[in-house]
Amino acid sequence: YRHNGETSGLTILHLYHYTEIWMEQMVKDHPDVVTVVKYGKTYESRDISLLKIGLNTGKEKKAIWMDCGIHAREWIAPAFCQYFVREILQTYKTDAKMEQMMKNVDFYVTPVLNIDGYIYTWENETTRLWRKNRSPEPEDCSCYGTDLNRNFDANWGTIGVSFNCCSKFYPGSKAMSELETRAVTDFVRSRKDSFLCFLSIHSYGQMLLIPYGHPNYTAPNYDELMMVGQGATEAIWKVHRTNYTVGTPPDVLYPITGSATDWARMQGIPLTYIFELRDNGTYRFELPEDQIQPTCEEAYRGVLYIITYAHDKTFNGAVANTAVTLSARLWNILHLLWFIGNK
Repeated sequence: YRHNGETSGLTILHLYHYTEIWMEQMVKDHPDVVTVVKYGKTYESRDISLLKIGLNTGKEKKAIWMDCGIHAREWIAPAFCQYFVREILQTYKTDAKMEQMMKNVDFYVTPVLNIDGYIYTWENETTRLWRKNRSPEPEDCSCYGTDLNRNFDANWGTIGVSFNCCSKFYPGSKAMSELETRAVTDFVRSRKDSFLCFLSIHSYGQMLLIPYGHPNYTAPNYDELMMVGQGATEAIWKVHRTNYTVGTPPDVLYPITGSATDWARMQGIPLTYIFELRDNGTYRFELPEDQIQPTCEEAYRGVLYIITYAHDKTFNGAVANTAVTLSARLWNILHLLWFIGNK
């Protein structure tokens, strides 16, 4: 997952051209459940595409959103999107729960959102850690690119950004200035009442980040987001004993404004999470190839926990709500016992 003078068979699959081929292959292999939807263009005129995955029931369905690769250098994110798609397509024919979810929900998965930036990171060693997209900035600036995850209309430009156009945190000249950002918001907004959750896959840090990124704002369902996030981190830990932290960006990372997940929560989508995958800082964005598989395996379990919760709350509401209530009571009891024991 670093430039080393050679391109192995595994890593070359993550060049975007091969991602497009892979998407078309998914349609050929699973024509009854997979379609490709082109929903926008990048600055360099590449198609922004997603896979729509679900069983056709002839009825209006709920939806799950997942995007990967909004930051160009985070190569493990597109790899995870491919892994996730492969797993749900291999599972639903033999697993009753996944089959039920495929009947009730459509999955909208964008394997690489920041396509221009992603391709740029493959050019050579000097471009490997590029983060932003590749749009030119104001006339008085010689630098390129906007941080797409600071460009959404969600407390845009107020904290956690830099208006130095050469900064990696440059949020753009205005909210929603970028084609990639507008493609996502137009698509999601047109069917926002259908979405049960919105997941954006990043690296690194081993965290689940919940809204909001601005320290002065709290999501109305903060307790639920934390509880479901804790359940997801426990599911992640059980796979390879990898510790993930859950919380708002100001609490566990740093303030963020203009993020996709904050925007989605403001649209009324109840469960929105940023997944920051491995590692914890040793290799940062250049994760060794031998960590790709375990990273995807554990993250899949965390994602599966969240989407199962979202599904069951919607389609088996009483069961899910009872579970939340019991979990909350147990959490409070454990917290009280810890407090008493440490007085």
